[in-house]
Amino acid sequence: MKIVVFGTGGVGGVLGGRLALGSQEVWFIARGSHLSAMQAHGLLLRSSEDTPLIPPGRMTDDPARIGKSDFVLFCVKSYDTEEAAQQLPPLLTDHSVVVTLQNGIESEQNIRRVVPSALVFPGVAYVYASITAPGEITEADGPRKIVFGAPRGATAQITDRGKEIVRFMAHSGIAAEWTDSIEPVLWKKFIFIASVSGLTALTRLTLGEILAVNETRDLLSGAMSEVYAVAARLKIPIEPDYVTQVFGRMGQFPNNTRSSLYHDLVHGKPLELEALSGAVVRLGSALDVPTPIHRTIYSALLPYALRQKRGAHPR
Repeated sequence: MKIVVFGTGGVGGVLGGRLALGSQEVWFIARGSHLSAMQAHGLLLRSSEDTPLIPPGRMTDDPARIGKSDFVLFCVKSYDTEEAAQQLPPLLTDHSVVVTLQNGIESEQNIRRVVPSALVFPGVAYVYASITAPGEITEADGPRKIVFGAPRGATAQITDRGKEIVRFMAHSGIAAEWTDSIEPVLWKKFIFIASVSGLTALTRLTLGEILAVNETRDLLSGAMSEVYAVAARLKIPIEPDYVTQVFGRMGQFPNNTRSSLYHDLVHGKPLELEALSGAVVRLGSALDVPTPIHRTIYSALLPYALRQKRGAHPR
């Protein structure tokens, strides 16, 4: 199986690295100092269980030199989707599969807008990892799991291809799960991540600090409820008490948890704002669902996003 990891950050690096250790032919697409370090020394994966090194040789910033692949893990930041998707055609055959594990609920349609012929499986990743130095990714303890599926109306042949991916991922120690109903999975994660990302970035507080004060806890609950209301208007089948369920599970997260949106904000990096609160606001407006909390988050963070897009660090 020839696999391409498009976007070798925390999620792509861990999944691609484990697939490479599982004897798959894996190519890593990255850029900048991270790529240079990998090309010189390989990709180091740090975790509590081991510290394997993926040797150099299959790291590049030019997808065209890789050739045709069986499977692409699409893990770029949401704001890089169009640019990255434009580079997919040299990698794809009629039988290639693209699994997108990006934040948000619009990834599949955004990729297919650029490459209409691509077979894209949207999914979510439960991998807690980040780049801690060029050429080095550190993974926190967690499930190392992905859930993915095909859009509505998938044929039995397409489903079989998805299940084949599950089998070879399991061989590499990745808990992959195929579902015939991916939309509720995407939206359940979106309800959580759009709200927690937005509020940790806006307030600069950890999740524990937000939950410790009734007023900010209620603000987080309200933000999640807004996303749930949008999903309900779209007739996405999610349990009516889902937001309550999420709050019941909040204790499993460390009190110092902050989102990648927060870290990107304070380090002057581009923001995935449009894929998170921006998407909630746009969909809410189109569906006549009020989203005042997410509109506030979006409006307050938008000046930072615009400055960072122009390459200027916000004060």
